[in-house]
Amino acid sequence: MGIWMFIFSVIFSLGLIFLQCYADLYEEKQALLEFIRNVPHSRSLNWDENSPICTNWTGVTCNSDHTKVLILRLPGVGLDGKIPPNTLSRLSNLQILSLRSNLLFGPFPSDLFSLINLNALYLQSNKFSGPLPTNFSSWEKLAILNLSYNHFNGSIPSSISNLTNLTTLDLSYNLLSGKIPDFNITSLNFLNLSYNNLSGNLPRDLLRFPSSAFSGNNISYNVAPSPAPSPAPSSGQPAKGSTGLGETALLGIILGGCALGFLVIAVLMIVCCSNKGAENGDNAVKPPKKVKSSKTPDSQTDNGRITFFEGSNLAFDLEDLLRASAEVLGKGMFATTYKAALEDSITVVVKRLKEVSVGKREFEQQMEIVGNIRHENVAPLRAYYYSKDEKLMVYDYFRHGSISAMLHGKLGENKTQLDWETRLRVVVGAARGIAHIHTENGGALVHGNIKASNIFLNSQQHACVSDLGLATIVIPLAPPVTRASGYRAPEVTDSRKASQASDVYSFGVLVLELLTGKSPLTEGVNLVKWVNSVVREEWTAEVFDVELLKYPNIEEQMVEMLQVGMACAARVPDQRPKMPEVVRMLEDIRRVNTENRPSSEGKSGGSTPTLSMPPPIEIGSTSALQ
Repeated sequence: MGIWMFIFSVIFSLGLIFLQCYADLYEEKQALLEFIRNVPHSRSLNWDENSPICTNWTGVTCNSDHTKVLILRLPGVGLDGKIPPNTLSRLSNLQILSLRSNLLFGPFPSDLFSLINLNALYLQSNKFSGPLPTNFSSWEKLAILNLSYNHFNGSIPSSISNLTNLTTLDLSYNLLSGKIPDFNITSLNFLNLSYNNLSGNLPRDLLRFPSSAFSGNNISYNVAPSPAPSPAPSSGQPAKGSTGLGETALLGIILGGCALGFLVIAVLMIVCCSNKGAENGDNAVKPPKKVKSSKTPDSQTDNGRITFFEGSNLAFDLEDLLRASAEVLGKGMFATTYKAALEDSITVVVKRLKEVSVGKREFEQQMEIVGNIRHENVAPLRAYYYSKDEKLMVYDYFRHGSISAMLHGKLGENKTQLDWETRLRVVVGAARGIAHIHTENGGALVHGNIKASNIFLNSQQHACVSDLGLATIVIPLAPPVTRASGYRAPEVTDSRKASQASDVYSFGVLVLELLTGKSPLTEGVNLVKWVNSVVREEWTAEVFDVELLKYPNIEEQMVEMLQVGMACAARVPDQRPKMPEVVRMLEDIRRVNTENRPSSEGKSGGSTPTLSMPPPIEIGSTSALQ
């Protein structure tokens, strides 16, 4: 009986803990819903009461077991109003709160002081006003406080010195006045009080910070005076043993001192001006390039905001992208692609477009068409950014890399041994994605840049087609003959005139690439011409990748897929099949492959299978594929 009572008590205790955690998360969910329902916002958020808060909600990050909300980041989402009391303050486990770059106004939200676990607070670039609270002592864990670019007035409260774990304090670009208190916080390593109305002497403890941290104020440096010199003898003669200075020497000293003073002032002005040129961010906020004379912050315009599409759970702005650590993934005809690691371990792919040939309206229309495509075999466009100088597109990051990297990368780095089933899945998935793209925009949408480096495997191992919609709006560079040239249909001389038929040709090259393991253009040899010559002259198994010859019972499927690839890569556009027909043929091949797959996948004994090729087909003749 005793052991059963013990087991029951353990189960009961665990149940109570679970119910308590669920109740806490439910309370936090209701607090967030109440907050967003009472604050107007221009960007739609996917905060649905019936969806999981920890996995689906934009800007919300929970702990590992999804029982507590730890982080809330909503920068630049157009929040316009006052923070309702008793909403965000109910997120008792919150550690990071970022509401920067919005239009929030009203007094400082003092009920946030109930968030005793808060580690970082970012409220910069809003319209908050009024005096700062007099008591900051409840935030014992706070390390970062950024209230810059608001309209706070009054004095700086001395109670900030109670934040003994503070490392970053930014109160710049406000209307604060009075003297600067002696914070005496040993952990403080970044301070910015510039462009306020502060005056008086600078406390000795703050002399360790650069002068740019106090520019735009009326601050005097509190330097201890030098010891007073010994009084001169009462007579007009020099003291015994002294040499005395002539008028010429004294004049030289005065002029030299003046010149040195002007030099110091000039250096300080250069330093201050250079600091004004940097951008504002969460962890290191600096003055913008242009400052209004009224000292009020410039609010973000629509032209400078990242536009997110429905369903995206990302929350960041241009500052986050510029501050993120970036790695160049590749340089193509239309864009340079970067892997950007944002805060909270979020990684995205950013395409920095080259010369765009259309205006803002046409660009945005094309982005809307692309961004609203939803298909399991099309990589979703998550966001875009447009300004006069920058055009960016944001995609998910696929950790497996592109099919090109898997197929042609260096062994041990990006190269992956792609088995037959994977290649077949890639071909079928890519075909379905392209076929769906061709149905968009009234059946007139063209991809224009189909190649292995734009095909990825997502987390569900589905092939996803990426990088669509750029061919018609970006002026391509004219690079030397590269691998990408091998995908281009013969009739395409300008990528902006690509068609759905040219997409089919590029897809045919992709099929041949996956079958042969060869690049579309290797040492000047065109893959399509090489395959055609082998088929026309004498059929041998050498046309296929040697890696595929290790797998048994796939010869017939490989030959059939080769025929599909050759038909798609026909020289005459009208002789190429449409993508829906290509999908049907490939799915038939995959279905046969699935039915014929042995119970245990194994490698053959190493012998090369004998392949018999049907009579050569007329390239492009769809009758050979019926």
